Amino acid sequence: MSWHLGRLAAFDVETTGTDPEADRIVTAALSIVGVGLAGVHHFWIVDPGVEIPAAATAVHGVTTQRARSEGVSPQQAVAEITELLAAEVRARVPIVAFNARFDLTILDREARRHGVVPLVERSGAADSLLVIDPYVLDKQIDRYRPGKRTLDAVCAHYGVPLGSAHQAGADALAAARVAYRIGTLAPELAGLDIEQLHADQVSWAAAQAASLQAHFRQQGRMELVQGAWPVVPAPEALAAA
Repeated sequence: MSWHLGRLAAFDVETTGTDPEADRIVTAALSIVGVGLAGVHHFWIVDPGVEIPAAATAVHGVTTQRARSEGVSPQQAVAEITELLAAEVRARVPIVAFNARFDLTILDREARRHGVVPLVERSGAADSLLVIDPYVLDKQIDRYRPGKRTLDAVCAHYGVPLGSAHQAGADALAAARVAYRIGTLAPELAGLDIEQLHADQVSWAAAQAASLQAHFRQQGRMELVQGAWPVVPAPEALAAA
């Protein structure tokens, strides 16, 4: 059975900002869906231990006050999330995350920050993860399509309802639905086993980053485009290597 017809572990986080090295998780959602079975849904609101900037609240709607009054500790949330994700990977259920590089890297940094064994270590190694990233897949199969590649834009392109954008639960389910649509529309991807698809995405994500980096350089822009996927190695891991 093709990967898009099987169980999928849809994952998303909303955060204090866009820097996975420094920002914190505010909400997270994990939904195990597919195969005609009832979905299993998990949701966390987290007290990140820092002020949530107004700009971030404007995106996901969670204020510092609400996070403090309703949220669990980052350590508890991250421990629960990583164990649930690791269990799915051990069962060969792939994690689906739109722009997985961000969500899984910030989860990794939160784990290291709070003394939780990171997902890459629970799974054995980074290359033992099984991840489907509709952002990477879409850019691979339709690389010259003009326009934005945000989740809402990609959902609109594939005819997937998004619901409440920038709500972790809605975004996670939308990513899974986009992955399913891509699987139905791209037989060359649907025919790959999940391990091969994961490995191919590592290469595709690196090539996509290199292409964007070259484009930026032509414009005189010097920012770095990260090519590692699905988890950017932590600085301490790189130093140890």
